[in-house]
Parts: sequence; C-alpha cells; structure tokens
Amino acid sequence: MHRLELAPIAAFADNYIWLLRTASSSRVAVVDPGDARPVQSVLQQQGLELACIVITHHHRDHIGGLAALQAAWPGVEIIAPADPRIPGATQVVGDGERFKLPGLEIDFQGLAVPGHTSSHMAYLTLDQDPPVLLCGDTLFSVGCGRVFDGTPEQLAASLRRLADLAPETLCYCAHEYTLENIGFARWVEPENSALAERAAEVERLRAADEPTVPSRLAVELATNPFLRVAQPTVIAAAERAAGRTLTDATEVFTALRRWKDEDYD
Repeated sequence: MHRLELAPIAAFADNYIWLLRTASSSRVAVVDPGDARPVQSVLQQQGLELACIVITHHHRDHIGGLAALQAAWPGVEIIAPADPRIPGATQVVGDGERFKLPGLEIDFQGLAVPGHTSSHMAYLTLDQDPPVLLCGDTLFSVGCGRVFDGTPEQLAASLRRLADLAPETLCYCAHEYTLENIGFARWVEPENSALAERAAEVERLRAADEPTVPSRLAVELATNPFLRVAQPTVIAAAERAAGRTLTDATEVFTALRRWKDEDYD
C-alpha cells in the first residue's frame, strides 16, 4: 500500500489547495486549485510533476487555476463530478464510483454530497489508515458550507452521510474557517466541554499560524453543531432561534444554518 501524504497550499485569504503525494514518487495531485500560482510555485520549488487535479465543485475559488495548470502541464488528468460548469474534466466520477488517483495509485471512492452546490462531490480513500476524506466545502471543521444552488435538505442528508463514516476519518476541507465556526458553535452549545477543548487547541494553532485542519471525524461529531442535530442541547438552541418546535433533524439543521447565515456570518 502506498502511504498518502497531504500538505496544504495556501491560496487567497483562507483557501487550502491540498497537495497529495506518496514518498515513492515525485508525481503529485492537487485538490481544488482556485489559483494556479501558489501551486506552480510549490511544484517548482520541490521538483514535483503534476499528474492529476481533483475537483469537488464548480465555485471559482476551487477551479480558477485549472486553465493555467492545464496549459503548464499538458496531459494532466482532471477528476471531477459531472457538471458543465467544471471545464476540461478527463474523468467524471459518480456517487459510489471507485477509481485510482492517476500518478499516485491511491484508491478513492466518490461520494455525492450535494447541498452547498447541486453537484458537489467528496472523495474518500479506500486503502489508507486512517481514512482520508476530501470534503471540499460540504463539511468544515466545526461547521459546514452555505447553501448555494443545492438545498438545505440535500446538505442535511449529505452531512448525515459523512457523519456515518469511520470516526477516525481525517477530514480535509478547503477553508480555514475553524475559529469563526467555533464562535457560532459556542452560541449553540456554550456548555460543551469538547468544544471548549477544541477552541483552546485552535487558538494555539492559529496563534502559531498553523492550519486547524484536517480534523478527525470523531472530534467533529463531538463539537460540530451541524453534525449534532439529534442532540437535545442543539435541538433546544435551534428551536429558540427558530421560535418554534422543530419536528426532525432536517428542520433542526435548516434552522441552525439560517441562524448562522443571518445572525453570525
């Protein structure tokens, strides 16, 4: 088994473009390159060859570097969900489809996780311990993406799907939003001791200018209100925000997402 190594490439104000590689090869992949320049800089500095680009969804800060990288690396493979808004895909991945990452020979499975966008895809390793999840903007550390051209019902279902993965799964999201997300989560669950521990850890990391991701799914299950919609404390907070009784987990999620959109973000 090839051991997958991941490193963040910072882009824009808070994006992470993930660099995927193995120790045995100089061929690498990148995930969601919204800007080609920092990717090209890292490749040049480290003498790496770009073999593959992985796309989770069509937003500009995730695909804006595609054309420049394709021009610089003719023949680079581009793996993406089926969406005409993503140009140049050489391999379209559907829900449940298994594939090897070109150039790295790492086994992945596509997971359809719509909601943030209608065609959003996440990618889960099948041969790594712990598993690696490339979750784009669906699941953030202590948060989740906004709803754009998907629906709250879709996003709630997608998060339930991710919550059922192995607790040791490492979740590699695409933005450094953790500290901000913790602020909202503490409105929802001010007495959550796991959240207080996570807040202290994140504050130390950010003070040292270190990334707060990946996060382990077990930590998300203990701290992320959008994954905790069945917890009585979260239900009560969502009902206070909504001003009414909420009848199921999707209603709780939708109330939380609206609360964060309107009163916190």
